[in-house]
Amino acid sequence: MSSTDDAPEAVNKASSPPEPSVREALETAARRSAVGQVAPGETPTAGALLTAMGGIRGLIESIVPGLSFLVIFTLTQQLMISVVVPVIVSLVFVAVRLVSRTPVASALVGVLGVALSAGLALITGRAEDNFLLGFVINAVFLAAIVVSLIARRPLVGVIASLVVSEANDWREDKAKFRVALIATFVWAGLFAVRLAVEVPLYFAQATQALATMKLLLGVPLYAAVLWVTWLLMRAAYSNRASE
Repeated sequence: MSSTDDAPEAVNKASSPPEPSVREALETAARRSAVGQVAPGETPTAGALLTAMGGIRGLIESIVPGLSFLVIFTLTQQLMISVVVPVIVSLVFVAVRLVSRTPVASALVGVLGVALSAGLALITGRAEDNFLLGFVINAVFLAAIVVSLIARRPLVGVIASLVVSEANDWREDKAKFRVALIATFVWAGLFAVRLAVEVPLYFAQATQALATMKLLLGVPLYAAVLWVTWLLMRAAYSNRASE
């Protein structure tokens, strides 16, 4: 084959965008995370908090399935309808996003989680098993945070460093490292509190109390921890920037 035959291929390779590096991919993921919605050093706002939690629609999609389970199970004490209705509600949310041509990723994740939880409860015939998946998710996050603390790379600090494109400077800066350590402990506390409160209710088969605590320790506690994290990181990074 002649060199002229290879020219189009060479042009295509030259014109195609470069593959993102691992660090670039991590930076993008960090900025899209809840913690990364407000860059360290910036002032957090109520609007930014709402955006980080998916907006009004995201809040509704997070709360309504669990609330519908609690209401229906309290009124009927019937497992089937109590776990099926939240799945239907989640599917409606996906349909609405498709019709309105808005991103469906978060809604699809919600459907998957609700469906898996419902399936597990239906298989075992125990309403409290509808919450087992949540225990696993909280335990995994808690374990990841603990590992980051043991490795002396607090997870919140890692995310912040990716957002501001720092290398290892933040671990050498005592103020930044201390704040990242405290903020990471706060997140560990969130997952630990959820497990400490909800798991005993699970073993006590207190399904209604468990559903109630899951709602109370869900969005409200998450929002509070996220806000505290932003304030902590702002204090450390804005102070260093002004020196």
